[in-house]
Amino acid sequence: MGKNIVILGGGYGGIAAAKRLAKRYKAQQDVTITLIDKHPFHTLMTELHEVAGHRVEPDSVRVPYAKIFGASRVKVQLDTIDTVDFEKNQLKSATKTYSYDYLVLGSGAEPNFFGIPGIKENSFTLWSFDDAMKLRYHIDDIFEKAVAEQDRTKRQAMLTFVVAGAGFTGIEMAGELIEWRDTMCAKWVIPKSEVRIIVVEALNSILPILEEDLRDKVEYYMKKHGAELLTGTAITGAEPGTVKLKDGSALTTSTFIWTAGVDGNTWADGLGLSNGPFGKNPPEGKRNRRGRLLITDEIRSVDHPNVFPVGDNIWFIENEKPLPQIVETAVQTGETAAHNIIADIDGSAPKKFKSNFHGFMVSVGGKYAVSNAMGIKLSGIFAQFMKHFVNLHYLIGVAGLNQCWEYLKHEFLNNDSGRTFVRGFGSYRTRGYWLLPLRLWLGLMWVFEGINKIGEGWLAWSAGTKSGWMFSRGVVQAGGPKAVADAVSAASDEAAAAAPAVDDLFGVASDAVSAASDAVVETVVDTLSAASDAVADGGAAAIETGTRAFKAVWDLTKPIFSMNGVIATWFRTTFMDGIMAYIPYQGFQLGVVLAEIAIGLMMIGGLFTWWAAVVSIVMCLIFTLSGMFAWNQVWFLFAGFLLLGGAGRAFGLDCWVVPVFKKWWNGTRFARKHYFYLDGPSK
Repeated sequence: MGKNIVILGGGYGGIAAAKRLAKRYKAQQDVTITLIDKHPFHTLMTELHEVAGHRVEPDSVRVPYAKIFGASRVKVQLDTIDTVDFEKNQLKSATKTYSYDYLVLGSGAEPNFFGIPGIKENSFTLWSFDDAMKLRYHIDDIFEKAVAEQDRTKRQAMLTFVVAGAGFTGIEMAGELIEWRDTMCAKWVIPKSEVRIIVVEALNSILPILEEDLRDKVEYYMKKHGAELLTGTAITGAEPGTVKLKDGSALTTSTFIWTAGVDGNTWADGLGLSNGPFGKNPPEGKRNRRGRLLITDEIRSVDHPNVFPVGDNIWFIENEKPLPQIVETAVQTGETAAHNIIADIDGSAPKKFKSNFHGFMVSVGGKYAVSNAMGIKLSGIFAQFMKHFVNLHYLIGVAGLNQCWEYLKHEFLNNDSGRTFVRGFGSYRTRGYWLLPLRLWLGLMWVFEGINKIGEGWLAWSAGTKSGWMFSRGVVQAGGPKAVADAVSAASDEAAAAAPAVDDLFGVASDAVSAASDAVVETVVDTLSAASDAVADGGAAAIETGTRAFKAVWDLTKPIFSMNGVIATWFRTTFMDGIMAYIPYQGFQLGVVLAEIAIGLMMIGGLFTWWAAVVSIVMCLIFTLSGMFAWNQVWFLFAGFLLLGGAGRAFGLDCWVVPVFKKWWNGTRFARKHYFYLDGPSK
């Protein structure tokens, strides 16, 4: 009998469970896996501050489910679930009912306002993609309005940004504000001294989960860049434009960002499942953790063994502490839940959950970070590198190399703001129309290379091989008559036999030349001697110095690698003798000629220019390693790399052909299965 597995929520825990289940049951049609979510994409929650702070584009934190699951057996259903009937094993939305045998419940968390009056109504939060976009637009708008504001008090409120909470999210958001402040002040010509960035924390220190030395580094960096840190300061309430503090003072601001804590969520709290205890002495009326579902050590609900809550909305005590609401908790509980579902279906042994946290890291903008990963403490550039490495490690498991490439483009290559630890290095792009002359010229050169080879007899096969120089002496190319090789061998023997006679001839000629040269030299010396009397000593010295200065210092007509050198010999014996010699020389020469002409025509027409550039680069490398390319031809190679950036779309056929090709390719099963997308999936 088949089994129906439903995963509610595409967060870190839901994705981890779905990937694990899809891998196990990829060949079993009787097991169905359905993921239900309100959005068509997985959100990288740990990177929301980058979008809110206008460092990267919105798509950088969204990974489409169509890309993640591609050709796998996970069916994604976009819907909003209203209720769950645990007795009938059904989930219900406004329009559909979904049955399940096993349910992975990853409904996530939401901000915790701790019952403080006015906070929810008068603050921005940062717990969803929509939150990040709302904050991004607000900050952009508030700077523009502040420029035109003439009332000094109102202008000061507009340029004051208050972040409540000095945990990871709060510090990372404040770090983005520090960098964005510099950009916006330059854009609107606002003195940086007018902008206040204030972090308010009820505890006596920031980032309490980190070691003291790392906290000190973050605190020093933020203060150095103009942020104000109000630790040991509780917030007691908020009104429009005002944040009230425990000491009776208030902060006037148009931007109040609340990052002071998260809990379970209201929807999960209404499911009727057992929640985690509030504490030993709960306040009156507070008997549990809202929406933090109580689970067993097998990540099962204590109420229903076929329900597996994962991620931020679980309550589990390990080593006398509740599991933290972090990404690693979500991923590891999701994987454990999937393992135990598989164990139930296959009849294998379940496993108990045991966390394996690797450390923590926090970025303060795009140029500074601190981390403690696997016991290694880092700060600055090295910590930023570690953070990006961890993100890439996660993404390659979720959506392959394509998503890693997208991440690198958003974070570095297409990041024109320079808000990265490498600043703006490598971020600027060349417009295709500037490359048009180079594309046409390189294409024309390749066409002439092919035509010249035809003129040299590369297609006149009756004359024998014209490419034999690329192979070692004595190697006979396939398809070449042995008589050609014998003739070459005989000719070499005759040349060897005639060598003594030639040497005698050269000896006689050498004596004659020597005598003639003596006469010429004597005449030239006499002439120069007479001329030197008429030229001042200083002028002669100047001419001699100038002549030496303008002598050729590098003969660009010489091969890059000598044909008989170590590199060319290794390449010839390893690849040409060992592989290419088995290709009939007629086919080999025809292939080279056609390839050169085809490359040229594709570049001239701007058709599949990327592929033409790749083949051009490969052929240049082959010719170079064969000892054929001279230094003044190396520009072919560099030009090929320049044309990889979409040069065919400017005044080329790629403008129409490439979009059609991408749409077809991205819809193929191969691309969807192996994540070999060109940009993103088309179905």
